Amino acid sequence: MSEAVRVAVVGVGSFGQNHVRVLKELPGAELVGVFDESPSRAAEIAQKSDVPVLASLAELTAKAQAAIIAVPTVYHEAIAGQLLSQGLDVMVEKPIAPTVEAGRRMVAIAEQHGRLLQVGHLERYNPAVRALQSEITLPLFFEIHRMSIFTPRSLDVDVVLDLMIHDLDIVLSCVGEEPQEIHASGIQVLSNKVDIANVRLGFPGGCVANLTASRVSTDKIRKLRLFQPDQYYSMDYSKQEGVVFETDRNDARIRFRKLDVLSAEPLKLELEDFVHAVQTRRQPTVDGIAACRALGVAQDILAKIKEHGDLVAERVAAFRARTQTPST
Repeated sequence: MSEAVRVAVVGVGSFGQNHVRVLKELPGAELVGVFDESPSRAAEIAQKSDVPVLASLAELTAKAQAAIIAVPTVYHEAIAGQLLSQGLDVMVEKPIAPTVEAGRRMVAIAEQHGRLLQVGHLERYNPAVRALQSEITLPLFFEIHRMSIFTPRSLDVDVVLDLMIHDLDIVLSCVGEEPQEIHASGIQVLSNKVDIANVRLGFPGGCVANLTASRVSTDKIRKLRLFQPDQYYSMDYSKQEGVVFETDRNDARIRFRKLDVLSAEPLKLELEDFVHAVQTRRQPTVDGIAACRALGVAQDILAKIKEHGDLVAERVAAFRARTQTPST
């Protein structure tokens, strides 16, 4: 039996606290402490969870083999780079970094030091997604909606990097190629970042994906529909359920079945994958390269949204200029 992996958590905000909760009970892992830029918050969570407070990243490095980084995206590169270069394996929350270039630098540091770099694209570990991916043959059309009620969390990034990137990662992993055509629009609503976005991706092999993400919805919706030859899949991320409508070319009748899904907490499955990767030295399910690929598409989408926003602003300004009532 392998020895328990000594893991520390960097950042114990809303999501970092979930990592602490799961790691406390995770077989194969020993939670050696938590570190946060706010000593009072670190002390509060440490006391509540009965784990040590780590006073610095240096102390963390001395006590841990691996680290979970759950801090704002702008700090990912600096913290991950430091820990990777000092010999720790790292799992960093999504998106991997603010830019693809920063993400690639993180990948390079991990490779240089022989360390593992996993990225927290949590929905890859959703049991319904896993069940769906095991059945994919030739995906031709995706329709995905991800809606959330507004909260102050993650307002340092646009909704594309906050929410939609989960679905971009899933689509890219299912299709196996990157899009050659992107149409996108989005607007700011309650923050100074894009809060709602709609995207259409066209792939070289003919697959099309329509994605909508909003963090200003009145409801929480997490749904994916997939069409491939002779099959239509409808999946609910939140309920971890999926159904399939299918037909046989030799039989005109349409059959219905449920996806075989064994319900489980995705975060637990994700952390199990990370711990097992550390123990066996295999690459994790979502490595830095896959995360950079998803981030690259997300950045291309944001560039298209900016083009669309600039065009709309110009047209609105021109319209107002034409229709303005002359002063008398």
